[in-house]
Amino acid sequence: MNSVNVPARESNWKRALFWLGWAVSLWPVFVVGMSARWKLTHNPGYLKMFAQIGWSENALTLLACLQLGAIILFLFPPTSVLGAIILTGYLGGAIASYTRIHYYFPVTVPLSTAMIAWLGIWLRDERLRALLPIRIRDSWR
Repeated sequence: MNSVNVPARESNWKRALFWLGWAVSLWPVFVVGMSARWKLTHNPGYLKMFAQIGWSENALTLLACLQLGAIILFLFPPTSVLGAIILTGYLGGAIASYTRIHYYFPVTVPLSTAMIAWLGIWLRDERLRALLPIRIRDSWR
């Protein structure tokens, strides 16, 4: 039987990043989940904003299903990157919708949600950290 010596510090560090990644990943799940809930329950405040954006109320259920599908894919490790890609595309559409009607402040919610979703996956998936490493230079010349 072969054994590989893995330093305890490296193992603890990877485990900490993994659990921190899951903690960070809960925020986009919460934000998108609440948005889907408001769509499915036809929340009056949400309906008003939805009408201002220019979307028909008939689209609410379909959009909520898209959101929930992306979140489900995002939560399962084998499909988490696909879920984040779909979620980022959906949130990009939200940014475009707000920008089209000159509502610039609400853009921060979908933008930050997408960024936090990717941060969560980056923290919990070692393969993504290897693909997208953070490089720190010795000097900034």
